[in-house]
Amino acid sequence: MYVILEYPTLLKSRTTDNSVRLPNKRILNFTGALVCTGMMGFALYAQHVLLLDPCPLCILQRIAVILIGVVFFVAAVHKPGVTGGRIYAGLLGLSAAFGTSIAGWHIHLQNLPPDEVPSCGPGLEYMVDNFPLRDALSMIFQGSGECAEVSWRMLGLSMPTWVVIGMLGLGVAGIWNNLRR
Repeated sequence: MYVILEYPTLLKSRTTDNSVRLPNKRILNFTGALVCTGMMGFALYAQHVLLLDPCPLCILQRIAVILIGVVFFVAAVHKPGVTGGRIYAGLLGLSAAFGTSIAGWHIHLQNLPPDEVPSCGPGLEYMVDNFPLRDALSMIFQGSGECAEVSWRMLGLSMPTWVVIGMLGLGVAGIWNNLRR
């Protein structure tokens, strides 16, 4: 007598039409959190191994990546219903928009003509410690010479460009995942 054991697959549906079923929302939310962890891991590698000091806009982009990663993680742990999924989709969209806009401004500064690049200003810590938050943010978004400097490229794209790609991808995937039924 033979016993046949069937192991369920993660991606194959048990329907007769051989359709493919996606992993559940929790797995994809957790995957989004892992992608954000990888992005932060590379940022820390670039800072501590490649010795690329982050400018103030780079630090704000890191905050945005951490923010969207935390939202993904909480959504994965929480396992929300329909209303919760909508709330998490909105939070992921806002986080992705925040990160994309900061990185987009950074790309703008990097592509300014040399004579229009703002002069180097004080560091982020100094600005936050010595100026009201509104003034500090204004100075950060005006940019400085260090923000306009491109010191690393992969496939011809600067780090802020990769952040835009990552944030847009994570935002679209997170919104879609948390709104699907």
